[in-house]
Amino acid sequence: MNFALILFILTVATGVVWAFDQFHARKRRPADAKDPWWVEYGGSFFPVILAVFLLRSFLVEPFKIPSGSMIPTLLVGDFILVNKYTYGIRLPVLNKKVVELNSPQRGDVVVFRFPPDPSLDYIKRVVGVPGDKVEYRNKKLTVNGVEMAQTRIGDYLDKDRLFYTPRFVEKLSGVEHEILIEPESPPFIPQVVRFPHGEKCHYNSEGVSCEVPPGYYFMMGDNRDNSQDSRFWGFVPDENLVGKAFFIWFNFSDLKRIGSFR
Repeated sequence: MNFALILFILTVATGVVWAFDQFHARKRRPADAKDPWWVEYGGSFFPVILAVFLLRSFLVEPFKIPSGSMIPTLLVGDFILVNKYTYGIRLPVLNKKVVELNSPQRGDVVVFRFPPDPSLDYIKRVVGVPGDKVEYRNKKLTVNGVEMAQTRIGDYLDKDRLFYTPRFVEKLSGVEHEILIEPESPPFIPQVVRFPHGEKCHYNSEGVSCEVPPGYYFMMGDNRDNSQDSRFWGFVPDENLVGKAFFIWFNFSDLKRIGSFR
């Protein structure tokens, strides 16, 4: 469901009703006449819908985390806020960038439209920007020939699977974040699909190495062995970017999660 398109249509429809009444119909009604129901509802809803549309399109948009690919940074059920303007101002619905601002940096957690199916929103961490050479071999991340340091900090308990996974702090170009790595999982990447600029990636039994083309980004989940990401389906084009995740505003299962991610 394209919620942005639905919200745009509702904004236009209620706006037309409001404008028609304000500048035409109201002048023709007797002063003591009751507003028709379509005017009453349209006029009442228009300011609210317009405010939501502008807020969601240009400032912040809420998302719910549906999967565990970003554990331990983000958990299933986290409701997050995404900054819509930090990577440039885009036209609603069309998603066309009209004002250039910042570019994604390594370590940013980004919501984007899934390249194989743009109707789906995904969230991952940026590990490679245009021009980078990214390698993920034998569970180690290397960017432009520099291995990103990993420090073991204990285990993470998956309460659903009752399974402990080694937990690390990874330093990605100065950005520290936690990741999970399952040592028993094989390092090779199975079930790779064909994707644009696929010739820039090379796979073997140890993992993958890719050169990130201009205008694209390489994304990975923090739950490294349980994340379908750029290793499997390729690069994310700039036009698919939605915004930068920056805040957990609710989680029904754990209120302590509120505000725990920035």
